[in-house]
Amino acid sequence: MSGTPIEMSKVKQVIRMYESEVPKKEIARRLGISKNTVKDYIKKSEERNLSPPELLEKETPELEGIFSASVYTDEKYLHLESQFLYFEKELRRTGVTRQLLWHEYKRKYPDGYGYSQFCFHFARWQKTSNASMHMEHDPGDKTFIDFAGKKLSYIDKETGEVVPVEVIITCLGYSQMIYVEGVRDQKKENFVAGCENALRFYNGASKALVPDNLKSAVTLASKYEPQINEMYREFANHYGMVVYPARSRKPQDKSLVEKAVSIVYNKIYAVLRNRDFYSLEELNQAIWDCLDRINNENFQGKPFSRRDLFEQEERHLLSPLPHGSFEIRESVRVTVMKNSHVLLGKDKHYYSVPFRHIGKRIKMVYGYRTVSIYTGGERIAFHKRDPRPYKYTTKPEHLPSTHRFVADWSAEKFLKWGKAIDKDVGTYIQGVFDRHPYPETAYRSCVGILGLAKKKGEDRLINACRRGLHYQSFGYRIIDNIIKKGLDNEPWEEVTQTRLPLHDNIRGAEYYK
Repeated sequence: MSGTPIEMSKVKQVIRMYESEVPKKEIARRLGISKNTVKDYIKKSEERNLSPPELLEKETPELEGIFSASVYTDEKYLHLESQFLYFEKELRRTGVTRQLLWHEYKRKYPDGYGYSQFCFHFARWQKTSNASMHMEHDPGDKTFIDFAGKKLSYIDKETGEVVPVEVIITCLGYSQMIYVEGVRDQKKENFVAGCENALRFYNGASKALVPDNLKSAVTLASKYEPQINEMYREFANHYGMVVYPARSRKPQDKSLVEKAVSIVYNKIYAVLRNRDFYSLEELNQAIWDCLDRINNENFQGKPFSRRDLFEQEERHLLSPLPHGSFEIRESVRVTVMKNSHVLLGKDKHYYSVPFRHIGKRIKMVYGYRTVSIYTGGERIAFHKRDPRPYKYTTKPEHLPSTHRFVADWSAEKFLKWGKAIDKDVGTYIQGVFDRHPYPETAYRSCVGILGLAKKKGEDRLINACRRGLHYQSFGYRIIDNIIKKGLDNEPWEEVTQTRLPLHDNIRGAEYYK
């Protein structure tokens, strides 16, 4: 077409062949362009006083500035170019085509470009502009999901342990609205909870979920018939969605969420890299503060953001969410221990039940957020789920008002037992009780500690307890580790500060009399 520049890749071919002394007519034939076009580009290269190697080293935008200046600087083109952002936005609207936009353009500017040149210049602008954002997804159609390859972390306030955190990232296909959350692991409970929180964030559900081939979502990956995890399928059904897993080894299927992961690395991980967090909730709040800036920031070269696009063109096309949340629920049968607690083995966490059920076989039903405890079809306890291992969740009303059980376990019994072995063992047992909000939560720890006298010998237990007292470290695992590592016979190191801070709830021996 007259006046239309050739692609810069062809310009480089012209320069290479001309440098190799290929005749101009032969260059035109090989490249499928006119001989006059070949002459024109050779002339322009000579006018710039640039050698062929210098031209070939230049990037496409620089070559366009050299060879296409006359086309892309005239008034007619500049006027058309000023409309490209408007055209791109209008093309996302239902029924709008390039031809319709061209007709509107020609009605306003009769001397403007013909349809073929209009399309060529617009396509070239989309291809070469750094701001180009090719939309290939319908509004409200797909939600892409993946985990970041790298983890974040927080510090456990009680132990000082650095706890790694998986990061789940979702992205709507059309507006590219991003949601990010730190979760404890990639297991199905946390994966589903993260996906559900994303839907709550968007305040609606798209037609389809597109997860990567995660075990929590896909039981068996397949190009033709992937097997969806039953739990995840139930989750999708709850929100009226279908699951379309990304195909294995097809990165284009999840290119948007991979781009989102890269953005999260740059604008969340990098921003938070020098900060310390002391709970998952604190970490997530910092993530969400950064996320707001990401979604509210305009696309490069665009007068609108992800949130603008989402609010204006996608939110109303999402399906409303049902009132009830989806929760994976599993059950297990356990026996109520003498300390009026039951153990959820999956988390190694203890939950209280009314003391009158001690010794009974009960049923625990647990989900991501809650733990319910039943006997005879009646719910006798309800707790918020706590994943911290070897910790206790206790409701005071579940315990007798005297903090003493009709069963054969009591604080007095363990204190007397410890003193019978050695006064330092008794003092150590007192320290264990002092660091538990309820005596009953210390019973199992005391059983374990005092039982080491029979397993390892009283002398070793006495030495281990003395070492624990010296460092002010209390608990079964402390004593067990001292003995296992043979530290009970090692000399003590001087310490200037106790390992654990004093608690407000220390009661002292008088409390148990």
